[in-house]
Amino acid sequence: MYWESYSHAKMKEIIFGALEQNLDYREKPVLGLPASYLDPEVFYDDAPFLKDAPYLSTLIANPNHIGCHTLTASEAAFRGTHKIEKELIDLCAKEIFEGGEDEFDGYVASGGTEANIQGMWILKNYFINELSAKPEEIALVYSEDAHYSMPKGASLLSLKKVVTKVEEETRRVTKESTIEAINEAKIQGAKYFIVVANMSTTMFGSVDDINEITGWLDELAIEYRVHVDGAYGGYIYPFVTDNADYTFKNPKVFSFSLDGHKMLQSPYGTGIYLVRKGYMHHALTEEANYVKGKDYTLIGSRSGANAIAVWMIMRTYGSEGWVNKIKGLLKKTDRLCDSLDERGIEYFRNPKMNIVTIKGKYIPESLAEKYLLVPESHDGVANWYKIVVMDHVTQGLIDKFLMELDAK
Repeated sequence: MYWESYSHAKMKEIIFGALEQNLDYREKPVLGLPASYLDPEVFYDDAPFLKDAPYLSTLIANPNHIGCHTLTASEAAFRGTHKIEKELIDLCAKEIFEGGEDEFDGYVASGGTEANIQGMWILKNYFINELSAKPEEIALVYSEDAHYSMPKGASLLSLKKVVTKVEEETRRVTKESTIEAINEAKIQGAKYFIVVANMSTTMFGSVDDINEITGWLDELAIEYRVHVDGAYGGYIYPFVTDNADYTFKNPKVFSFSLDGHKMLQSPYGTGIYLVRKGYMHHALTEEANYVKGKDYTLIGSRSGANAIAVWMIMRTYGSEGWVNKIKGLLKKTDRLCDSLDERGIEYFRNPKMNIVTIKGKYIPESLAEKYLLVPESHDGVANWYKIVVMDHVTQGLIDKFLMELDAK
């Protein structure tokens, strides 16, 4: 895993060079595009600070990144920043998830939710187009700890929902519930299964044992494909583990979602979808005839500035800097867990993640409200509250919370 760290000067050179390759609405005779630069009454482009602000300059230039730039020709009007998005997809697929050269496609989505639904959509169409499945024969398998984008996607795509149970203390998916839920779905007519593996659940930070789960599925001799929800864990877990199960080296893994606006601290609207080469065409919208290269994405038109933001963050740190940052957050999380252990407070934590989920009986509601602790559910009694150790969570803030917890 390696990518180079760039200086701010080098990033400016690359990004402003890309913008020069893009269409400039002010200088070219543009009659056919249903878009323009941002409204100059609000977003003026002659602010002196913009010459040192490549992200804001891209935002104001307003490039459209519609389509999938790893796959086909795209709108030539924005080819400069399209190349940067393609490089970003390369970095994520090859350096984080160990994909080979030209073995993947992907794009910057609006977030992890869209990326997860894109994965379900492509797999549904794959089963229909390649295996002659009927829509009503396709089911979505996910655990009760999975992100809410799973039931949302199942509803949008009319997929049967197969929800597996987890053990209360370990958050481990249980074999018994998996087999029972799939067998029940088969009775209801399901023959093809889209399986979502969690590379960190949102509430607990738990990471599914992907080999264990696919082993159970193989025992059942069912037709399935695996999508990995790495919206939270994708920018943490691969950097602190040698486990190749959650990479493209695992032949069971079909696609990944990532989410830059969580650990990467990029603007909201910076999810990433990655998929093995040869499958993106299952999301092709043939009717997008006026779009150069047509469209393979769920969202369609999207801001090129989002891709620039994620690329800039990754290039600022480089792989070595990013590993050091994540290790620092995990050390801070370790100290929090040590303090909870000293107090005899029960919690769940995956040692490779920065989420600590404390049993609700230890946390007064007033303290949870003061520190914005997130409950397992806002409906009824909270059985768990989570703390996420991010950059803004200082050791002093943790100590203050613990002192107030002691006083309750």
